[in-house]
Amino acid sequence: MGILLGIPTVGIAFQILTVLALPRLCLADNVPANFVFGDSLVEVGNNNYIVSLSKANFIPNGIDFGNPTGRYTNGRTIVDIVGKFLLCVTPILLNCCATPICFGILKVVADSEILILISILIIFYLFFVLFFLLPGQEIGLKDFTPPYLDPTTTGPVVLQGVSYASGGGGILNHTGKIFGGRINLDAQMDNFANTRQDIISSIGSPAAMKLFNRALYSITMGSNDFINNYLVPVLSTVEQKLISPQMFVDALISRFRLQLTRLYNMGARKIIVVNVGPIGCIPYQREINPSAGENCVAFPNELAQMFNAPLKDLVAELSANLKGATFVYADVYHIVDDIVQNYKSYGFEIANSACCAVAGKFGGLIPCGPNSKVCLDRSKYVFWDPYHPTDATNVIIAKRLMDGDSDDISPVNIRRLMKS
Repeated sequence: MGILLGIPTVGIAFQILTVLALPRLCLADNVPANFVFGDSLVEVGNNNYIVSLSKANFIPNGIDFGNPTGRYTNGRTIVDIVGKFLLCVTPILLNCCATPICFGILKVVADSEILILISILIIFYLFFVLFFLLPGQEIGLKDFTPPYLDPTTTGPVVLQGVSYASGGGGILNHTGKIFGGRINLDAQMDNFANTRQDIISSIGSPAAMKLFNRALYSITMGSNDFINNYLVPVLSTVEQKLISPQMFVDALISRFRLQLTRLYNMGARKIIVVNVGPIGCIPYQREINPSAGENCVAFPNELAQMFNAPLKDLVAELSANLKGATFVYADVYHIVDDIVQNYKSYGFEIANSACCAVAGKFGGLIPCGPNSKVCLDRSKYVFWDPYHPTDATNVIIAKRLMDGDSDDISPVNIRRLMKS
């Protein structure tokens, strides 16, 4: 027994695990920074620092994160899951166990009939870490990307990236005005321009340009332009009569083209553009459109698809016309629609109602708050609150964006984009 788990077997096992781990652990070298633009789907706390009706820095938000941080979900956002690097000790442990000293220690353990199980547990622990925990932090960034307005987001911290996302924000500047304070995409771009200048001043222009060119940029915008602008009950009635859906979509695409081009002009080269999801399937839309019954609401989904089609063309156009840039189209509509329609195959039990609910058939009438009732098993719900996915749903979305085929994300997935 001791010989079986002696130096040769243990050493080979750790060497194999190390080799298998290297592709996952070394991706961070290719993505030194992660800059995030978006709305509440990816916000991590900027609205905590502004006067706004759109906030999530209170319980039960963050119930599975450890505490409420301003994330509009029970746990992590999609960007958190893609970008976080947990268990930083793992590479150190692997390197240690690739040395003769560590092998010798393991041999002593392995030669003991009483402690033989410990050797087995070490190997299985590493296997579990590498193949079940690390995939949740796909890029390999050292920490969660911090919010721009957090006073601690300064100095060397910004070299790893910054999140500018804001709940209620949109492509158009008047989107989300019902919340009062919010940071729309133009203002988020202004904030990135400030960060950009800080980085140039800190490390010099040549190094800064290299960082900007190699960094990953993601833009998750557009949902609020429909939900909290064109589709606001009562308040949008006049706008819908004066502006057709096609006219509204054209205005969005025109503005978005300018914003994405501006980002390119500030040095961005690897840019992920996330489309608008099936907003007619969220509990809020189901609640205010009871005529849809148990189905997703058709009109909001039609608007999303009306926007997504020219958005995909825009992404291809920018990639073709802007030298050195790769714009990637993330089809979150397709992914979430698949999850909602086939929720049982993903392990969910509830796909039409909010886990954190106060009132309504689908729990979609009132935002999640301290007086809400929270489901016991969040992993069984697709939606956390009237508008946002649970951590469990975000994990599925993140994994498909990381490694999915062209039906999920094109022309390349995030893993391939990072290696380019």
